[in-house]
Amino acid sequence: MVACVRVPGRTSGREQHVRTFGTTTAELLALRDWLGGYGVTHVAMESTGVYWKPIFYVLEDAFTCVLANAAQIAQVPGRKTDVKDCAWIAQLLEHGLVRGSFVPPVPIRELRDLTRYRAALIGEHTRETNRLQKVLEDAGIKLASVASDVLGVSGRAMLDALTQGTRDPDVLADLARGALRRKLPALRQALTGRFRPHHAFLVSQLLAHLDYLDEVIEALNTHLEEVMAPFAEAVSRLDTIPGVNKRTAEVLIAEIGVDMGVFPTAGHLASWAGLCPGNNESAGKHRSGKTRKGNRWLRGALIQAALAGGTRATKGAFAARYRRVMRHRGHKKAVVAVAHAMLVAAYHLLARKTTYQEPGADYYERRHAERVRHRAVQLLERQGYRVTLAPAPESSTDLAAGASLFSER
Repeated sequence: MVACVRVPGRTSGREQHVRTFGTTTAELLALRDWLGGYGVTHVAMESTGVYWKPIFYVLEDAFTCVLANAAQIAQVPGRKTDVKDCAWIAQLLEHGLVRGSFVPPVPIRELRDLTRYRAALIGEHTRETNRLQKVLEDAGIKLASVASDVLGVSGRAMLDALTQGTRDPDVLADLARGALRRKLPALRQALTGRFRPHHAFLVSQLLAHLDYLDEVIEALNTHLEEVMAPFAEAVSRLDTIPGVNKRTAEVLIAEIGVDMGVFPTAGHLASWAGLCPGNNESAGKHRSGKTRKGNRWLRGALIQAALAGGTRATKGAFAARYRRVMRHRGHKKAVVAVAHAMLVAAYHLLARKTTYQEPGADYYERRHAERVRHRAVQLLERQGYRVTLAPAPESSTDLAAGASLFSER
């Protein structure tokens, strides 16, 4: 690692002092002492993968650290060396041209580690379940075609019996419990296959791994409840948003924190998360406005919440927003639009310390009444009608709401 310090010159101008350090903790402490010897107050560095973290964490207590996006401080192509890079960053910092990235405080960083590890384990659990299904298909066992949950109580009992040597479909089907017993004939057919010792070994290993993952995920959830205790009030506020459950609220807090002062507006937060349309215009032409890459952990959690609160819901502002955008932009962009709205709502709930108040499915119509009327008139005019609008009398109960339509085909 190469560091550069810019200090006032002995006569005039500026002097640069460059030195190379290792990345061990002892070397980083030597770097901190070297910077302190020059009276340094501000330090800027590139965010390269995870390699910036140990340097930032060692220096943040002694200096004002600024983490910069490498793409925003790149030099002219053809001048790329470590020494020139560090001198360039120091010069940009000196002139106030480095925009710092959001680095959460220590408690939020620890929450991030826990929630991201949990998400990784849940993803691994899903992959192991798919591998288990692949082995069963290879053995001709069609349990997934009859049982909705292969790893449920009934399915797990049948799989354990298969690994222990039971092959009789009647005996295996009799292990069904609850509503699954109404499907005994289909179960007998589904459990008739060519399950060999090779499959039994693979299934036993997969089940053991799934049990281990369940234990670790449960331990993580227990530990997260303890660590989340100081943020319980914020979790309860976010939990009032339709589609956002406790787990999603924990991810939101772990990724954006509870201090919304670091984001000037809700739009800045949406841009940082990569949940707003991009700008790509040149010579009067609007090119693709796809969203940029942002915080993938936050984006993934909000997309799941949007699928629950927008696509699967029938009432509320989020469901109305999904239906409105989906008609002309498609399903995927409508889901992103709902996720954006949820993030904006979360920002205001945390900033104002309040709970979510449902604005209603007609919120857009009430807020943009003129736009709604204009679109309705355009739709009728495209169908060959001439539309004249007149205010409805107060006592009128006409469903046409005072609109007089004159057909002129």
